[in-house]
Amino acid sequence: MCEEKRPLWAPWRIKFIRSKKENRCFMCDNQTPRENSIEEPLIVARGKYVFAILNRYPYNSGHLLIAPYRHEGDIAKLSSEELHELMDFAVQAKKVMEKTLAPEAYNVGFNLGKVAGAGVAEHLHMHIVPRWTGDTNFMPVLADIHCVPEALEETAKLLRDNWDTV
Repeated sequence: MCEEKRPLWAPWRIKFIRSKKENRCFMCDNQTPRENSIEEPLIVARGKYVFAILNRYPYNSGHLLIAPYRHEGDIAKLSSEELHELMDFAVQAKKVMEKTLAPEAYNVGFNLGKVAGAGVAEHLHMHIVPRWTGDTNFMPVLADIHCVPEALEETAKLLRDNWDTV
């Protein structure tokens, strides 16, 4: 008996795949909205020193990054203002996710340095990953594939629309 094979769809990735790649840090220059920026639709909130953006390659739906505007990879070199706002954004992100995504738990943390797993070691960023029972299945184990049930832009809009309401 032959089972029907079904493709995995990630339609939001084709724009990035086809786009001209810039030789720059995607976390820099996000203090103000930029037209035609591939990052702009994923930015959830901006503060004075930091901003929140959905991870383009998420571990789970709602996987958020909080980063300072300043290009700095060492947490010990952030100013008190940057550190405080970063943590305030983390708390706000948790509240917004509770209201909009209803996760059962969270992974929150930093990968400080390339050896620690930082994909962009030169620009510090905090990961906030909402978690649900059963959200990890055989896909990441067998094929390093993660299934995200909603388009990133839609999740970003949901979080953005609720950022100041909690």
